[in-house]
Amino acid sequence: MKKILQVCAIDRSVESLLFPLIEKLMGEGYEVHTACSDTGRFDVLTAKGLTLKSIPIKRKIDPISNLVTIGALYRLMKREKYDVVHVHTPIAAVLGRVAARLARVPHVIYTAHGYFFHEGMSKSTYQMYYTLEKWFARHMTDYLLLQSREDYELSVKDSFSSQTERILHIGNGVDLTERFHPRHVTREKVKSIKASLGLRDEQVVITYVGRMVSEKGIFELLEAFRKLAGEFPRLRLLLVGDVSSSERDQRGQDFVGLCRQHPQIILAGFRTDIPELMAASDIFVLPSHREGLPRSIIEAMAMAKPIVATNIRGCREEVRDGVNGFLVEPKQVCPLYVALKKLVVDSRLREAFGQNSRSIALEHFDERTVLAKQAALFAQLTGQLREERGQEKGGSGEDWTRREHSSFP
Repeated sequence: MKKILQVCAIDRSVESLLFPLIEKLMGEGYEVHTACSDTGRFDVLTAKGLTLKSIPIKRKIDPISNLVTIGALYRLMKREKYDVVHVHTPIAAVLGRVAARLARVPHVIYTAHGYFFHEGMSKSTYQMYYTLEKWFARHMTDYLLLQSREDYELSVKDSFSSQTERILHIGNGVDLTERFHPRHVTREKVKSIKASLGLRDEQVVITYVGRMVSEKGIFELLEAFRKLAGEFPRLRLLLVGDVSSSERDQRGQDFVGLCRQHPQIILAGFRTDIPELMAASDIFVLPSHREGLPRSIIEAMAMAKPIVATNIRGCREEVRDGVNGFLVEPKQVCPLYVALKKLVVDSRLREAFGQNSRSIALEHFDERTVLAKQAALFAQLTGQLREERGQEKGGSGEDWTRREHSSFP
C-alpha cells in the first residue's frame, strides 16, 4: 500500500481544508498520515478515521523551533518511508519540504492555498516573500498546485518551476450536493440555530467566518458595522471563529473584547455547523487583505448568500461585482459600509445575488472536480492509475496535468 503524508500547521486546518482530500485518498486505497500541531481537534479527527502525527509547528519564523520541527518531520519521514509528502500552509510547507528533501522522499507536492506575498505589501516585503516562494518552488518542490487562477498564471509566467507542466491549477470547491445545499437545511433547523444564537426572524444577519486576525479585515468590519448598527437596530453581526494561541497576530484578542461590548454583535466562537449558520444568515462578508481562493466565500455562495468581499486575489475569482455581491477595496471602512448597506436595505437584491452565487458555485466550485484532479496526480506519481479516474472526469483517462484547465474568470 502506497503511503502519503499530509503536512500542515494545525489540526483545525486538517478539519476545515484537508479532510475531504484525505478521505478521498484513503478511499482510493492509500495509507494517509497527517502531521500537524494538536490544538484540541485530534480526538475528533481520529474518531473520523484519520491517522495523525503530533508535530509541533509554529506558524511564524522561529529558528530554534523551526529546526526542531524539521528534525521531527525528518525522523517521521525516514521511519515511515512515505511515497509522497504533500505540504500546506506557509511555514509548515517550507519546513515540510526541507525535511522531505533531507529524507529523500520520492515526490514532494506543495499546494499554495494562497501565496503569502500579496499586492497590499510594501515593495521590499513583497519581493522578500516572492523570492522565498519562488526558490522553494523551483528547488524543493516536484509539483506545485495552485488554487487561485492568478497565482497559477503568475507561477507559470515567472517560471516557478523549470518544468511548466508541473505547475497545476486545481481550484477550490465544497460539497455542493449534500453538505452545502440550501434544501438540506430545514426550516426547523434554521429556527433552532437562530434561537440558540438569540436571533429573531425580523433581524438581518451579516456573517463572517474565519480567523480572528487583522489581515482578515476584522477591524475594518467592526468599524463599518458600528456605523450600520447605529442606523439599523435590527441588524446583527455574527462572528464565527476564535483567536488561536498559535497565531502570529494576537490582536484578535482586543477585537473580541471590543465586540463583546456591542449589543448587536454575536460571538459564536469556533463552529463546525457552517451550512446551518449560513442558512440562518442574510449576507456573508470577508474583508480580507490577503487570500488564496477562500473556501468560506464558496461555502456562502453554495448556500445561496450574497457576498461582500475585498477586491483582491481569490475573492475576485469568486465574486462578480454587481452580480452575486460587491467587491470593495481592502483596508477601507467607508466602501465596506456602503456595500453592506446596499444589501441590508434591499431584500430583493439579497435574494437575486444569492441565487446567482449558488449558480456560480455549481458551475465553477464543485469539490468533486478539485479532488479528482489531485487524486489523478497521486495515482500518476505512485503508479496507481485506474481507468475509472478518467471516467470520473468525464473524459478518456488522459493525463489532466498536461492540459490547460479553465476556471471562473
